[in-house]
Amino acid sequence: MNDLPEVLEQETATRPDSAVIWLHGLGADGHDFEPIVPALRLPERLAIRFVFPHAPVRPVTINVGARMRAWYDIVEFGGRREDEAGIRASQGLLEALIERERARGIATRRIVLAGFSQGGAIALQTGLRHPERLAGIMALSTYLPLAGSVVAERSEASAGLPVFFAHGAHDPMISLERARRSSELVAQLGCDLEWHEYPMGHEVCGQEIAAISGWLATVL
Repeated sequence: MNDLPEVLEQETATRPDSAVIWLHGLGADGHDFEPIVPALRLPERLAIRFVFPHAPVRPVTINVGARMRAWYDIVEFGGRREDEAGIRASQGLLEALIERERARGIATRRIVLAGFSQGGAIALQTGLRHPERLAGIMALSTYLPLAGSVVAERSEASAGLPVFFAHGAHDPMISLERARRSSELVAQLGCDLEWHEYPMGHEVCGQEIAAISGWLATVL
């Protein structure tokens, strides 16, 4: 098993029977999405453990080699060259976190992989390839990495998998066109895609939080 990253956790009940593993974006950390848990106003019947991992600290090429928390290096904007080794290493970290939840009694079908930006890319990378059926994938302001290999590598367990894909129409970091292309490929793979588009930049808005809450209540 890969070494586990440091994580923060919030539980909505004393005995959680489901888990949401939520990965942050470039330069942030696990604290980034902690405040969203109470904002979701989830039904009391849901007993969820929210897991917010910290990405490793590494140099990031587009930021002149500055060291920061990142799930992989970004060599250039637009994705023409991708850090495949870094992406697959973080996929391994997320797989280890899934296994940790299984060891704590959470069934794989009760685990959601979620992420924003870089974190969403790793959620998609991992969730589409995971050999067992998950509860779903939440991909926020992100794109599908290593798209050229996903058809060959996708797991049969991902057929019909619920995927919540949301993006800002004015996102200056990841273009809406790139996100749409990614979501269309996810749909072509046979996933149950739910696409949302909001008049925002590279961020999360209140309307999106409400939609996330409804989706989580459905898949869990």
